Amino acid sequence: MIHPQLWPAVIGAGVGMTLVVLACLWLFKRWSGLKPGMRWGLFAAIAVFEALYWVSVYAVFIEPRMLVVRHVEIVSEDWRGAPLTVAVIADTHVAGPHVDAARVGRIVQRVNALRPDLVVLLGDYVAGHAPEAARSPAEQQEILGGVATFAALQARYGVVGVLGNHDSWYNRQSITVAMQDAGIGALWNRHLVIHRSGGPVVIAGLADLDTGDPSFVEALDGAPENADTIILSHSPDPFAEMPRGPALMLAAHSHCGQVTIPFVGRPVLPIHNKRYACHLVEEDGKRMYVTGGIGTSILPVRFLNPPEIVIVRIRGARTQPPPPA
Repeated sequence: MIHPQLWPAVIGAGVGMTLVVLACLWLFKRWSGLKPGMRWGLFAAIAVFEALYWVSVYAVFIEPRMLVVRHVEIVSEDWRGAPLTVAVIADTHVAGPHVDAARVGRIVQRVNALRPDLVVLLGDYVAGHAPEAARSPAEQQEILGGVATFAALQARYGVVGVLGNHDSWYNRQSITVAMQDAGIGALWNRHLVIHRSGGPVVIAGLADLDTGDPSFVEALDGAPENADTIILSHSPDPFAEMPRGPALMLAAHSHCGQVTIPFVGRPVLPIHNKRYACHLVEEDGKRMYVTGGIGTSILPVRFLNPPEIVIVRIRGARTQPPPPA
């Protein structure tokens, strides 16, 4: 079944292919009667149009349905205990053009096969901007079913998550309850402590920047001192205010721009600090990793930013790296 947001792209793809075929036929029939300059000018115009056509088809129908696993190693002086492997999932945007609950289930299976110590979810489990009351029963069921699917995630230290702006626009309470029902620790300016041999690990989650008031003070209030600490945030923008001490902040929201144009960059970034656009950020002795996430928002396209699961292995500076596979 084709998602309603994809119908314009489907129609456009059909019209575009028809235009390419008709233009090629027209040029073939008249090739001998055209002046050399006009021949190659028309040929170049058709070639450019066809290249843009296939890039558009790829960006709308192919790349958004891909899934890559990105492995990242973080070495931090602020990490004292044993290494920790964290799987990061973000921006699933269920009920959007490319993600339904069934696809979330396949992502969960892929994560489980990677056997992480901990899974973190970084918000925006919901697609669109409409509140819950404005959604159809089928769409509500799809969205909550996507969150419920996370219950099948398997990790030694469980699953922890924060909420994003789309979740709050939908109904923050409903999404929080769905997360808790799925066995996920839902964090909003609070933390939880993982107790393991070698010392505790604090996982602190911030409120969403667009729909709440993220506070490092509240999120870390009462946390054990000198514990290994990871901060979770939907938006990367609060990183500028992160205190020294946490070994790493994990964030999402930017989608890495969804579209990257070679030699130009990312034309659209829904964040204030463009330096925090994508992947590893190091600033003032602090570290953050920003994932490009899974789904799409506004436009149903991805180009050179495929959906990703990120596997972060964080270790102390004195810990030896693992042997090569």
